[in-house]
Amino acid sequence: MIAKYFGRMASRVSPQVLARAWGIWAPFRGAGIRVDRISSDFRETDVSMKITMRNRNIVGTHFGGSLYAMSDPFYMVMLLNILGSEYIVWDKSAQIKFVKPGKTKVFAKFRLSLEEIEKIKIEIEKSEKGTYLLEKKVEVLDTNQQVVAVVDKVIYIKKKGS
Repeated sequence: MIAKYFGRMASRVSPQVLARAWGIWAPFRGAGIRVDRISSDFRETDVSMKITMRNRNIVGTHFGGSLYAMSDPFYMVMLLNILGSEYIVWDKSAQIKFVKPGKTKVFAKFRLSLEEIEKIKIEIEKSEKGTYLLEKKVEVLDTNQQVVAVVDKVIYIKKKGS
């Protein structure tokens, strides 16, 4: 019930309220995931996660599931807010590659350029089905700016009524 409400709310509130709401959302709170910043235009989101007993694996490094969780919903929610209610936006697939053990606080930055947003709209208009698959890569970095993991995301976008 809470997740359903949270999903509807995510595309209807200010970036500041959304960042606070994510802070109390059980999956993020449990893993220690923190949304540090969402830009006013929703084109930038910064996320971090300290290493704690709740997100540490058996060998004392960041649990892979928590590393993935900190990269999961952001591009989808950013696009829902940017494109508006005329579009359907879903996470279609994701793949995570673990590069090195995460032993410190980790960070991820999600970015969508104006050019990418325009390309999405143009490609959807050109598409017979009114759809577009956006492929994005995000690096999870440690405090030394070393890559801990790389997440490849595919986001499905469709214009409603197409």
